[in-house]
Amino acid sequence: MFWIFFSNLLLLSAFLKGGLTGVMAPANLISSDDKASCVKEIKEFTVRGGSMTDLINQGEKVKILFGFYDCNEIARGDVVAYDYKGNSNLIIKSVKGLPGDHFKIIEDQGDAGAIIEINGETVSNSKEEPYSLDEQEKKMIALYEKDYEGVIPPNSYLILGNLASGSIDSTRFGLVNKKEIAGKVLKQY
Repeated sequence: MFWIFFSNLLLLSAFLKGGLTGVMAPANLISSDDKASCVKEIKEFTVRGGSMTDLINQGEKVKILFGFYDCNEIARGDVVAYDYKGNSNLIIKSVKGLPGDHFKIIEDQGDAGAIIEINGETVSNSKEEPYSLDEQEKKMIALYEKDYEGVIPPNSYLILGNLASGSIDSTRFGLVNKKEIAGKVLKQY
């Protein structure tokens, strides 16, 4: 699945740059009604920071498709640019939880500490390592679990970095609203 996801990103990136002739973009990223038309702007950035290590590494180039989600659904596993108000730059995270998902904290998992489950499955990074929550992160997610009775509300998402030990993500600032997701992130190859 991981390889298919990044293969699709590569194809979409080349498609949007006009670098692929006679090749259609993957149907799950752009449909026949040309959902790419909602992209307002495409910008290239160099990644600073290591919260997405092993998916997207520090120093690598990415493109952000601003406005992509104005007419496309956010999918589990999408890498997104989030407008975090505590930072002057956009931050890049992976979507782990979607509206309607059931989530809960599972306490005391030995070395892993507390972990998050979504729809009965342990939430893991790209290396299949479960995310380990410290006490503060556990309290943040527990607030949402209590307030929303363990169901992610409409237009809200759980976004996480790729480090099992944590990063600045939903475990620090909570669930995010779709309006705060600036765009879809595509890795440059």
